[in-house]
Amino acid sequence: MSLRDLAVAILIAIALLVLLAMLFAWRRRLRRDSGLSAPLGVPEHAEVASRHEVLYVSTTQHEKPLERLAISPLAYRARGELAVTDRGVALCLDGAPTVFLASAKLREIDRATVTIDRVVEPGGLVRIAWSVDGETTVDSYLRVADGDPQTLISELQRLVPAAPDTGATQ
Repeated sequence: MSLRDLAVAILIAIALLVLLAMLFAWRRRLRRDSGLSAPLGVPEHAEVASRHEVLYVSTTQHEKPLERLAISPLAYRARGELAVTDRGVALCLDGAPTVFLASAKLREIDRATVTIDRVVEPGGLVRIAWSVDGETTVDSYLRVADGDPQTLISELQRLVPAAPDTGATQ
């Protein structure tokens, strides 16, 4: 065995170890987030106000755009359609069941530039902050394929419930 053959074998072994480490890390993330799931199915009689072609990018911990969550069925990037209804937001991704975020679950809608696996022009992503289980807030990022993201953001912001009045004055 020549020195060159030995070097190639070592590089192949290192590449396989890196791939195995990535696989085990992803499986560990799937187990860690298995208790979280997105609400599925659109309620009956929900009236669709508009539809937008989107690229679903990721869901992360709230205000931590580089900490991906593997929430079923939002674990993987996908193309799809976002439907704004009178009761919330329906996210229909290719190959996945429809996720429905009721208005009561929505916390905040705004623009973003960076999330895990994606950096775009300033404000090129739509960030939807929503409650998974009443206690845990997460951020889902979308890239609008057709039109201006500000139009979608304005429509979605109307769905976000007003913050409760705590009676505090400044």
